Amino acid sequence: MRTLQNGRHDAIGVDIIASPFTHKEGSIVDRRFVADCMRGVDAVIHTATLHKPHVVTHTRQDFIDTNITGTLNLLEEAARQKIRAFVFTSTTSVFGHALTPLPGSPAVWVTEDLRPVPKNIYGATKTAAEDLCEWFYREQGLATIVLRTSRFFPGDDDETVKRHALDSGNMKINEYLYRRVDIEDAVSAHLRAMERVPEIGFGRYIITATTPFIAADLIELRTDAAKVVRRYHPNYETEYKKFGWLMFSTIERVYVNELARRELGWRPQYDFESMLSKIKNGHDYRSPLTRLIGAKGYHSH
Repeated sequence: MRTLQNGRHDAIGVDIIASPFTHKEGSIVDRRFVADCMRGVDAVIHTATLHKPHVVTHTRQDFIDTNITGTLNLLEEAARQKIRAFVFTSTTSVFGHALTPLPGSPAVWVTEDLRPVPKNIYGATKTAAEDLCEWFYREQGLATIVLRTSRFFPGDDDETVKRHALDSGNMKINEYLYRRVDIEDAVSAHLRAMERVPEIGFGRYIITATTPFIAADLIELRTDAAKVVRRYHPNYETEYKKFGWLMFSTIERVYVNELARRELGWRPQYDFESMLSKIKNGHDYRSPLTRLIGAKGYHSH
C-alpha cells in the first residue's frame, strides 16, 4: 500500500484494523463488505490471510473462513464485476512435507513443478485457495496470478531452535541463499504480476531471492553447506567474522525463482551477494522499505 499510494495507482487498502494505509475496515469473510470494496476496482491484490503463527491461536474453522471462504468471496465479486487482474499472495509453505528430504537424500530443488504436501491447516487452506483461483480462471475467465512468496517478514524467526542458535541478521542473510525475499522485491513482484496477468491468464510463481546454487549442488548442500557457499562467495567468511556470524551446516531446500523472472519479467534486487556488499561497506543490509515498515508481528484477531 505504501508503494501503490506513492505511485500512479488509486489504491484502496482493506484490513480488519485501522492503519494509515487502511481505507475500509472489515473482513473479507463478509460478502457484503467485499462487494462494497470492489465497486469501481479494476485490479485486486489479495494478501489477506491467517498465517502459520495463527495455527496456535485460531481454530481450523477460522482458517477455512478467512483463507478459503474469504478468497471465494473476493473471486466471485471480481468475476461478477469483470475485474481485469487478480493477484493472490500465497506462500511456499504450501509445499509442506515436500520440502523435507529423506535422510541421506539431496536438498530439495523447489520449483513450481514440486507437488504441495501441506503439513498444517495454513498450508492446506492456502493450497485450496490457489486451486479456487485457477478454477475461476478456467471457468469464469478471471485472469489470476498466484505468487508463492518465501519469507519476507522482518521480525524474528518463528522456529525457536534456529532463533536461539543465531542472531536475527545472521539468520536472514543466510536465508537469502535459498528461502527469503526482501519486501521491496516482494512488492515489485506483485506489481509485475498485476501488469502481466491479463496476458498470462493464469500462473503460479515462486517469489524468492535469486539463489547462487544450481541443481548439481544439492547433495553437498546437505553435508557441507558452508563449502558450497564458499565456492560461489569465497570471501563471505571474512565479512561474517566481523559479526561472529556462522553459516548453516546444512541446507535442506532451495527455492528457485527462474520462472517468475522469465515470465513476469521480474528483476529482484536483493540477494546474498548484495547483502554481503552492503555489510562489507558498512551499510544496513535491509532495504529502505524493510527498514521503514519494521517488524509488525501478526494481527491477533
